[in-house]
Amino acid sequence: MSLRLRGVSKTSNGETHIYPTDLELQKGTMNVLLGPTSSGKTSLMRLMAGLDKPDTGKIFWESEDVTKKRVQDRDIAMVYQQFVNYPSMTVYDNIASPLKLQKKSAAEIDAKVQEMAELLKLKPILNSKPHEISGGQQQRCAMARALAKDVGLVLMDEPLANLDYKLREELRVEIPRLFEASGSIFVYATTEPEEALLLGGNTAALWNGRVTQYGAAKDVYRNPVDETTARIYSDPPMNFVSVRKDGAVVHFPDGQSTMLNDDLACLPNGGYRAGFRAHHLEMSDGRPRTIEFTAKLIVTELTGSDTYIHVNAMDERWIGLIPGLQAFELGQMVKISLNPENIFYFDKDEKLVASPNHEPEKSGA
Repeated sequence: MSLRLRGVSKTSNGETHIYPTDLELQKGTMNVLLGPTSSGKTSLMRLMAGLDKPDTGKIFWESEDVTKKRVQDRDIAMVYQQFVNYPSMTVYDNIASPLKLQKKSAAEIDAKVQEMAELLKLKPILNSKPHEISGGQQQRCAMARALAKDVGLVLMDEPLANLDYKLREELRVEIPRLFEASGSIFVYATTEPEEALLLGGNTAALWNGRVTQYGAAKDVYRNPVDETTARIYSDPPMNFVSVRKDGAVVHFPDGQSTMLNDDLACLPNGGYRAGFRAHHLEMSDGRPRTIEFTAKLIVTELTGSDTYIHVNAMDERWIGLIPGLQAFELGQMVKISLNPENIFYFDKDEKLVASPNHEPEKSGA
């Protein structure tokens, strides 16, 4: 079982939503579409579903060309951020509705409804109607109905965005287990890099209607092919500064420099962009093997247990994630440091030429 997109593109009113795209998704895989709002995630899912027809290219399910096939004739289920339920039906009947269309027996329907209700914490409200339950419960009902169909392709467009934090975290763990058991192809759209890492599987990074990179989630995170993908797969977006390499030394604009290891020393001399994630920028504490910069504090954001600092350094705006609740005065000069082992290097064409080999898998996406 596979879903293949070959040269698929989509425009509307003269605006390109999806540039020519090739993707191949295999049976039993979780595939996360990761990108900011308006990057093309929903447009790409609508093409996969058959809700929209591509302007160019073809879509294949196994070896069958389904480009012109109606959505109702495809083996798919969809879950949207904005839930859709049948208002006159109970939660039980909403979940059961696609199974009845499939002519399942009463026993099969009840077993599947109970299974989905247990997974999505819906058992206490199975006899309620949508207008009698909360928005989060309605979204879970819509998810249960889609997942109960046992179809080959499940498309989920930011389905957890409207749920409370605790349930969202629980479902992020349960969804990968669910897709592994079903053997379906799952496509899951999100704006959150951390969610993409937690779900695992494969990630397709999207930017302005283009898939910039597709591969195993950990590989895309650790080795983004270019600056755009690095920004997409970092939250906050990756920090950058222009540097110059001369021999085994990298020079920063403020006069700081650092020695390169043997693997990086062989890169051609010249200009590069150095990139690093927010959790790699620290307050200076005099530790060896770090580069120290002086920066002007612009904004602080308290997250509850950590502090985001926005600073200006060497004509660049950086964001750092500092442990603990920090008290700073806006406009003050601060000393910040960076371990050179955490630096990604990109060439003049913004392509990755070197990356750290010890990036964490889930911490501080």
